[in-house]
Amino acid sequence: MAKLTIVKRDGTETEIEGQNGLSVMEIIRDAGFDEMLALCGGCCSCATCHVHVDAAFADKIEPMSEDENDLLDSSSHRNAESRLSCQVHFSDALDGLRIRIADED
Repeated sequence: MAKLTIVKRDGTETEIEGQNGLSVMEIIRDAGFDEMLALCGGCCSCATCHVHVDAAFADKIEPMSEDENDLLDSSSHRNAESRLSCQVHFSDALDGLRIRIADED
């Protein structure tokens, strides 16, 4: 199974197995990371699942939608690697993906 590395806000890293077809948000939530709120449950209607995706994977994930872009604009922690984890769908092609949970707004 493909691996996903989660970097928490305090810098600690945990490698977990990711299930194909789930969003990165679902994988993180199901693994028990409580610092990611994911209030809307993956509907792309909030920005509480904001993560920073390792730049090496930028061309391997699906492009950002206008809705996602608009929601990320509301974050003061947005950068070039920002994504909503509910909009990043995990697959074997993302084996080794490293994400950092963004600071809370």
